[in-house]
Amino acid sequence: MTSSSVVAEAPLRRVAVFGGTHGNELSGVLLVKHWQENRAEIQRPGMEVKPFLANPRAVEKCTRYIDCDLNRVFDPDNLGRSVVEDIPYEVRRAQEINQIFGPKGSDDAYDLIFDLHNTTSNMGGTLILENSRDDFTIQMVHYIKNSLAPELCPVLLIEHPSLKYATTRSVAKHPVGVEVGPQPQGVARADVLDKMRKIVKHGLDFVQLFNEGKEFPPCTIEVFKIMEKVDYPRKKNGEIIAIIHPKLQDRDWQPLEDGDPLFVTFDGEVIPYQGNSTVYPTFINEAAYYEKKEAFVKTEKVKLTARHLRASVSDQSTS
Repeated sequence: MTSSSVVAEAPLRRVAVFGGTHGNELSGVLLVKHWQENRAEIQRPGMEVKPFLANPRAVEKCTRYIDCDLNRVFDPDNLGRSVVEDIPYEVRRAQEINQIFGPKGSDDAYDLIFDLHNTTSNMGGTLILENSRDDFTIQMVHYIKNSLAPELCPVLLIEHPSLKYATTRSVAKHPVGVEVGPQPQGVARADVLDKMRKIVKHGLDFVQLFNEGKEFPPCTIEVFKIMEKVDYPRKKNGEIIAIIHPKLQDRDWQPLEDGDPLFVTFDGEVIPYQGNSTVYPTFINEAAYYEKKEAFVKTEKVKLTARHLRASVSDQSTS
């Protein structure tokens, strides 16, 4: 496989925009509700763009989830579970979403899903990729990043041999997470919402250009690839004994070197980072991740290259 070869893919005809996968992340909730009433902003010729509220019960209660995290249950075991009375609500909802937008991994699945999220971490407007070999998604991310420049648009690659996310968006052939912050849970900020809105606009613009026959030459993007999740220091009983150090707080995507302050105990003791290489933390002090025992995610910088991309001529439509 070389970067000079040409990839011809069928035009994308079915796209979904998910909001409310987590019911207290309000930018996506509010945008999807708006677009359900007025789709003019997200309509594009030749394709269906469906705004969808993924977890309506959690949205109604303005909570992350009802029984379990919807964004972690799109695995074969949960999608194949028998529907009984005590099945968690989010597992039942995942099966419904899989029926509407999937089945996951099939030719009938939706072409693309943008899954809109907010974070309490200082991550800016971040795109999340799940596959380092998806030429279409890499090309789209390259287009979005260039469209937003000089504003930064970090890209997190969650492909990992042992960390399995089983995300809501993974039902689609091309899943893309949109993670924008900082924004408190249950709160909407105009600047954060606007940033999310622009990312979706540029993404849909790219799909339209691709469908209409525009060719995209080989490109390379820099991404932050997940390495591991790091927990807070804890007592044997699980209680936290140290919190994020002020010099690390809000420094998502910034280099972390051996000896840099990491945590500080309640007695004022500084716990430094120990490592042989520079890493780039993100999801720093994310509120929703305390229950997941995750203080931040450690990443490394890598480059992804996509081949020359064009739509299959026989599949193009001017509709």
